[in-house]
Amino acid sequence: MNQKSKIYNWLEVFAIAAWGSLMLKYWLTGKLNLLIHPDYFWLVIAGGIGFLSVAGLKAWQLLRQRRILPVRHISLLPPGFSSILLLVTAIAGLIFTPRVFASQTAMQRGVTDFLAATRSQPQAFYGSVKPEERSLLDWVRTLNVYPEPDAYTGQKVKVQGFTIHPPEFPPNYLLLSRFVITCCAADAYPVGLPVKLTEDRQAYPPDTWLEVEGQMITETLKDKRQLTIQANAAPKKIPEPQNPYEY
Repeated sequence: MNQKSKIYNWLEVFAIAAWGSLMLKYWLTGKLNLLIHPDYFWLVIAGGIGFLSVAGLKAWQLLRQRRILPVRHISLLPPGFSSILLLVTAIAGLIFTPRVFASQTAMQRGVTDFLAATRSQPQAFYGSVKPEERSLLDWVRTLNVYPEPDAYTGQKVKVQGFTIHPPEFPPNYLLLSRFVITCCAADAYPVGLPVKLTEDRQAYPPDTWLEVEGQMITETLKDKRQLTIQANAAPKKIPEPQNPYEY
């Protein structure tokens, strides 16, 4: 095995090991839930362990100076380029932490109080759940089952989410939103409900996490009758949750 082949093989080992380490790091640091649905955690964990095992085996072979027959294939890229690219992207992932989607992304993707037909649908409607115990996503699912906003007038509500300032809303209204992941961050979509405040929304800048307590009313916003949260008092500012997404 010539010197160049050794270098290329070690680059491949480092690239595979780096990706295995990256997967396990996200899992161990609790950041994996920012990227995929918990149902698929086991795939990432298994993949990380598998990558590290392959990298360890290949490193053991190289250290024992065993001859590794090169795989001949046609490539438009220079030798070792793919390994370098994989290694650099994995190192970037190890250095930088994934960021939570925020209000700007929510505005771009369009916040809704309904779940589209291609997205996760409620499997059942649990009418026995107290209204004040429903999360923001629970309220959206409830609206999917029965979308008449007047049916919920006066019901108590206590929900958490991040703030959005739709430009078409009056100054004392904001949108409380959460992102929902059905598979991975690529398919995450925002859901939310309007909130009628007792003060100007400028007291709660975009992306501020709030706990809002009040009761449901029906308001006409953007020429549409919408279920709206009437805040009883000033919403409570809260830290960003460890798991900011809904499932």
